[in-house]
Amino acid sequence: MNPSNDPYAYLGFTKNSDASITRIPGHIPTTAASIDPANPVLTKDLPINPQTNTWARLYYPSAATKLPVIVYYHGGGFVLCSAASSMFHNFLSGIALSIPALVVSVDYRLAPEHRLPAAYDDCAEALRWVNASEDEWLTGRADMYIMGTSAGGNIAYHVGLKEAARMKIRGLILHHPFFGGVERSASEMRLVDDAVLPASVADLMWSLALPIGCDRDHEFCNPVEVEIVEKVKVLVTGCGGDPLIDRQKEVARMLAENGVDVIQEFSEGGCHGVELFDESKALVFYELLKNFLSTCIID
Repeated sequence: MNPSNDPYAYLGFTKNSDASITRIPGHIPTTAASIDPANPVLTKDLPINPQTNTWARLYYPSAATKLPVIVYYHGGGFVLCSAASSMFHNFLSGIALSIPALVVSVDYRLAPEHRLPAAYDDCAEALRWVNASEDEWLTGRADMYIMGTSAGGNIAYHVGLKEAARMKIRGLILHHPFFGGVERSASEMRLVDDAVLPASVADLMWSLALPIGCDRDHEFCNPVEVEIVEKVKVLVTGCGGDPLIDRQKEVARMLAENGVDVIQEFSEGGCHGVELFDESKALVFYELLKNFLSTCIID
């Protein structure tokens, strides 16, 4: 399927007559949590807020102790996927084992049923939940980091910078973060019909996620100002085959110009979120992440 021809079908949506959507069951594979001791990484699901039905999946490398905590926000353009989606489950299992780290993957409310800032609110609440939790995997934890992929990278940006001024967060990892704007960037024009994230799909995601009446120059999509947070390091990663690379580089530049300690790692080729699909690329990313975390522990 050419996603540009029918972005609704590409995302696994059926468009209803009232402009709402229906998600096609099973469009995105999921994986159940497991505490089978034969697994090198144990996983379990815990509720965060029963009123909003938010929850988190925890990844615990069974042979490790005194672990750093990575609070992770999944991708999906704010409109699809969950903390149970197989591609994120596999990716985070690798992170938990390779670093090693305790990973807390947050399942937040999706648009268009819950437009932004609902996801930001849920993910900020999740940070407070992690800090207050008495779960045995979370007590006695070490330093905290915030990470997100694609839309999750956007959430990590908006939530992480704000919360870093209120609580001790060592670093932010913006992995292929999802940003946009009304005027196409050069990379968006060059890859307008990209096989993974064509412009038509990104446009649909933003139209479903942004507050009613807002365009893609809204600050949620196209941030133009940033709070100065001097005590947190930020890693921004992406690749040349991603239509969003120009947006990602611009946000990294803006952070650096505002006094934030930023590390930029942009590779050649690839595609949006390539490490979720290519194990060899994922292994390189795990080492990059491990090195980044090691630079954040010096006060």
